[in-house]
Amino acid sequence: MKFMKLGTRLDNFYTTEAVRSVSSEVSSDLIVQVKGNRYLLHKFPLLSKCLRLQRLCSESPETSQHQVVQISDFPGGIEAFELCAKFCYGITITLSAYNIVSVRCAAEYLQMTEDVEKGNLIYKIEVFFNSCVLHGWKDAIIALQTTKMLSVWAEDLGITSRCIDAITSKVLAHPSKVSLSHSYSRMGRDDVSCNGSESLRHKPTMKGWWAEDIAELGLDLYWRTMIAIKSGGKVPGNLIGEALRIYASRWLPNLSKYMNIKKEIESDHELDSTRVVTSKHRLLLESIVSLLPAEKGVVSSSFLLKLLKAVNIVKASSSTKIELARRVGIQLEDATVNDLLIPSLSYTSDTIYDIDVVMTILEQFMLQGQSPPTSPPRTRRNIERRRSRSAENVEFEFQESRRSSSASHSSKLKVAKLVDGYLQEIAQDVNLPLPKFLAIAEAIPDFARLEHDDLYRAIDTYLKVHPELSKSERKRLCRILDCKRLSMEICMHAAQNEMLPLRVVVQVLFCEQARAATGGGQVTELPSNIKALLSTYNNPGKPTASFSTNATTAAEDQWSVSGLKSPQSKVSTLKPKLGENKDLDENGDEKSSKVKTLCVIPNRPKRMFSKLWSINRTPSEKN
Repeated sequence: MKFMKLGTRLDNFYTTEAVRSVSSEVSSDLIVQVKGNRYLLHKFPLLSKCLRLQRLCSESPETSQHQVVQISDFPGGIEAFELCAKFCYGITITLSAYNIVSVRCAAEYLQMTEDVEKGNLIYKIEVFFNSCVLHGWKDAIIALQTTKMLSVWAEDLGITSRCIDAITSKVLAHPSKVSLSHSYSRMGRDDVSCNGSESLRHKPTMKGWWAEDIAELGLDLYWRTMIAIKSGGKVPGNLIGEALRIYASRWLPNLSKYMNIKKEIESDHELDSTRVVTSKHRLLLESIVSLLPAEKGVVSSSFLLKLLKAVNIVKASSSTKIELARRVGIQLEDATVNDLLIPSLSYTSDTIYDIDVVMTILEQFMLQGQSPPTSPPRTRRNIERRRSRSAENVEFEFQESRRSSSASHSSKLKVAKLVDGYLQEIAQDVNLPLPKFLAIAEAIPDFARLEHDDLYRAIDTYLKVHPELSKSERKRLCRILDCKRLSMEICMHAAQNEMLPLRVVVQVLFCEQARAATGGGQVTELPSNIKALLSTYNNPGKPTASFSTNATTAAEDQWSVSGLKSPQSKVSTLKPKLGENKDLDENGDEKSSKVKTLCVIPNRPKRMFSKLWSINRTPSEKN
């Protein structure tokens, strides 16, 4: 920290009965009242350096002993006035970045200019301010902070703009050229004289060394400083984004406790506490969003989603929410499930999480990365003639577009996994309506889900949490599930899941049987109800009592597999559902493609079920 000392006399100011006086052999003849504080001083040293006091004394009546001057709007307060008064008396004063702004404004008010006396206080302050304070990193930041209480005066005198310019120039300069008189938040004190040499000189070693230091600035000053830094065009967007992240974590109010909101809000009091925010925090968040760089990836998806969570907490503008959702959608593949769990905190929605904003994010994501053509345009001229440089450029651009397409496809695969994990979390919300669940699930293209295990888990959770769903709603929910993409473990679970529609269970059974047959093996350790259904696979010609024509007929749209547990279940009830799974050709041969055989019923089971169906047909039906 740099400082400057002016004057040589010892401090002889003292207080008597709430009146500040200076010890002197000469009787005082001037009373100055500054914001309710009285000073008993002398005209000679003060009037000789302060033009404003000369005019005030000429305008005020003079009594027999003391002349009284009232100053009610003095900038900088009594501390700044006393420093100016001590300068007039020649008493030693110390100026530093902490008090130079207030003293400069006070000297301007008192008009302590060169026109009144050469080497007056304003001149000395300007020399020190320009040559020392603005040249030091720490000093410039502190001086800028002190302008907050004297914003109008500091603006008029150009102090604020000069501090911002000084800070900006240091950020834009090469780190080795920046001298830190005091590293703001990580080093110890380093006090030096303006004319002396620094005992310690700390050099910034990191590219983003300035971010934590300027994070102590108030919002208005920080916003102006960041605008100046961005306008310089030399600081990469990722460093700007990191600086904004640091500032947000420094000033946004206790957002960390809201980031891990659980599946339920325990009390109304907790919900109300999240809504108690000030307009200051709202303005802060909106300002941070306005400063975000436009480039993709310069700030993490996690940070953007935390800001999006804060939007709901501080009730920021809808435009801010939409802008954040757009930015998240551009780089959604980098997010995590916990990042997407944005608390709703809305009186108009009963859901725990904000589903609508996630849907907006997914829509924005799907707008990205349109697939380029699969092959570059070719002409007869390109074939017959030697390729020119322009043709090579065309192929280079095509290769770049292919890489972009590949990256887009990869990101969709990542987002599909992300969305399925998100569905598992929101499925636990009892207030989540089915249309919203399906909207999120169907927002991802079918090719992006290489397997449906996580999607099945989400559906299973939703069915357990919402047992009141109707048959048609369960059908609609399970329609998005592809049994061919389920693993063995999930198929075993699905086969015993009584919450699933019967059609889904049967499809799972057929797929597993076909998978085992295709692989040359067989399904082992199946549950008893599955064994009952598939028991005739190994004995197709042997009739069983399990499928008696006298058995009670189950409803065609039976929604649970409980009927399968009883050997008396009528197989004819399965006929409409099993018929949809016949994928064999007329000769009974299996299709050659392995993918197509995943859900193909082997030839023997087909003949077996045909026999069973014929048993259940009435004589009139046979004729």
